[in-house]
Amino acid sequence: MEKNKNQSQTLTSSPLSPFTPSIRCIVKLGGAAVTCKDELEMINEEVLQKVSEQLRQAMIASSEKPPGMDWSKRPGGSEICCNPEEFGDHSAMECSPFIVVHGAGSFGHFQASKSGVHKGQLNKPLVKGGFVATRISVTTLNLEIVRALAREGIPSIGMSPFSCGWLTSERHISSADLSSVAKAIDSGFTPVLHGDAVLDEIQGCTILSGDVIISHLAAYSKPKYVVFLTDVYGVYDRPPTEPDAILLKEIAVADDGSWSVVKPKLQNSIELTVAAHDTTGGMKTKISEAAMIAKHGIDVYIVKAATSHSLRALNGDLRSSIPDDWLGTVVRSLR
Repeated sequence: MEKNKNQSQTLTSSPLSPFTPSIRCIVKLGGAAVTCKDELEMINEEVLQKVSEQLRQAMIASSEKPPGMDWSKRPGGSEICCNPEEFGDHSAMECSPFIVVHGAGSFGHFQASKSGVHKGQLNKPLVKGGFVATRISVTTLNLEIVRALAREGIPSIGMSPFSCGWLTSERHISSADLSSVAKAIDSGFTPVLHGDAVLDEIQGCTILSGDVIISHLAAYSKPKYVVFLTDVYGVYDRPPTEPDAILLKEIAVADDGSWSVVKPKLQNSIELTVAAHDTTGGMKTKISEAAMIAKHGIDVYIVKAATSHSLRALNGDLRSSIPDDWLGTVVRSLR
C-alpha cells in the first residue's frame, strides 16, 4: 500500500470552475514516448506522427481527415503549403473537447538539472540562466508537438504554464489561472500545455511537471477519463527492462489517495525508480498523480503510445470494461 504525500493533490473541484463544456479526455503525452531519451533535444518523429493520427481518430468523428493547419515552412522545405479552398464549411474540424499535456523527455531536463532550477535560488546567475535555457528547450518541443497535431487537422494551441501565470509555493501549485485554457476550449481549440519552469513564491523558481499539471486540471475540469501515453506498456512492479518485470493491470485508489495493486496479486514489493536526470519524479510521480486523479472518480489509463492499446484508451473503449487482451494499467477509484 502506497500513499501520496504531495500537498498539491488535496485540491478539489471548485464551484467556480471555468470549464463549462464537458471535457472528454485529458491526455498526458510522455516526453520519453515522443523524444529520443538518449539524444539531446531529439524528437521521435515516427511516434509523434502516430500519436497525432490516433488523437485525430479519437477526437474527430468524421473518417475524413480535415485540412492541415501547419502553414509554416518545414525544415528542408522551400514553400509554405496552404490551400484555403480545402476548408470551406468543413464539418470534420469539429473536435471533442480534449486537453493535451506533454512532458519534456530529452528537452529541458538537461538544462534544469545542470543549473538546479528545480531547487530554486533564482538570485544565482546559473539558476536564472538555466531557467531561461529550460524554457527555450521545453517551448521548442511544445511548438513541434502543436505543429504535428495541427498537420492532422487538430486546432491545437500551445499554452505555457509560466506565461499563463501558474505559480508554486515550495513546489506545490499555489495559483493557476485556468480561464485561458477554458476559453480556448470554448472557442473550439485544443490546448496543449507542457511541463515548465515556473516562479515559486518561497524558493524563487522550480520545475512544474506535466503530471502535476494534469492532476490540477483534472480536479477542476472533471474529464470523463485521463490517458497517460508512455514509452512502456504501463506500470510494472520493477524496472520494465528487467526480465521478471510484471505489468500491473489494475491499481485501486482509496478515498484518502492511498493505492494498492488489484491485478495481478503480487508477492513482492514494488520498485519505483527515478532516472538520474529527471527533475520531476519519474514513474513514482506518475503513480501518485494518477492516484489523486482517480480519487475524484476519474479512470486513468497508462499505456504505451502509438499502439493499438493506446488508441482504445483514447477512444474511451475501456470505460465499461477492460478486455483481457488490453496491455496497459488502469488506475481507478475503489468506489
